[in-house]
Amino acid sequence: MTCRGNARQNIFGDAKDEKIFLEKLKLSLNIYNISILAYILMTNHFHLVIQTPDGNLSEFMRHFNISYTAAYNKRHNRVGHLYQGRYKAFLIDADNYLQAVSRYIHLNPIRIKSLKNKTFKEKWNILMAYKSSSLPAYLSESKRKGGEFVNYQIVLDSMNGDNRKGRNCYRQFIKNGIEKDISSPLDTGKGHGIVGNSDFIDKIKEKFLDRNCSKREQPALKRLQKTFDPDAVIEQFVEYTGNSRAEICKRGKNDINRSMLMELLYRFCNITQPEIGKLMGGIDYSTVSQARKRFILKMDKDAKLRGMFDKATSHLSRIKI
Repeated sequence: MTCRGNARQNIFGDAKDEKIFLEKLKLSLNIYNISILAYILMTNHFHLVIQTPDGNLSEFMRHFNISYTAAYNKRHNRVGHLYQGRYKAFLIDADNYLQAVSRYIHLNPIRIKSLKNKTFKEKWNILMAYKSSSLPAYLSESKRKGGEFVNYQIVLDSMNGDNRKGRNCYRQFIKNGIEKDISSPLDTGKGHGIVGNSDFIDKIKEKFLDRNCSKREQPALKRLQKTFDPDAVIEQFVEYTGNSRAEICKRGKNDINRSMLMELLYRFCNITQPEIGKLMGGIDYSTVSQARKRFILKMDKDAKLRGMFDKATSHLSRIKI
């Protein structure tokens, strides 16, 4: 998926903006249980290749874009929209197109008219010097400091895995893309937002696309994984904590158990944050979102709390589905 600056204006002024962007991105990824497979930050736009197990792309992008826009506006003493309309998203056939899409976005820095006549070596050197990308860490494990939030395994699995051999294969894959001046694999998704062969496109349209949604919302997939019933999750959490449902729901906004239950409901049930709010005693969407955000931040810094969450998660295995 991609976002562009409003009226093609810059969305990154300097390296500090890019650092803030990645910090906001990592936080949003954690909150919405999303994996990022590749990214590239350009002056006036960015590309992300992400995996959304919970089918919550819209919620994720709303939170992330608002977070970065607020930080950018505050830092640059400006107001108003940062991005040009809605983000553009494609659903990718991972088996056949994921590698090609990752390569295509990684080649963004050299897909500029002024560089068209550069030699292969010059283009390669530009790519290797470009730091605002996940590409360097794909090619060298030693360059992953600060980029541990990226899941390299999924793309590299079909290239012998996330090891030296796999990384060398990906390096050659990138070089081939430079030499052949490849076309965009995203072109196959024009008009319907699905990047794949005809069989894959037909399958997705038939099984998962909501035929009543507007084209602006496509591809808006229903959640593909079988999930737990919310009441069953609450029942198991009550058993795990020894507190009643009423006690957990009545507690204040900073209560750990209350926030932990919200996070479990979001990750393992086919419900939205407003629906979680109703289950938790009628609280609004923003309260749920903020509680989950605080909980995730605390969990990142507190190994004991992480252990508690892992135990609560394991307790859900008792649920029969």
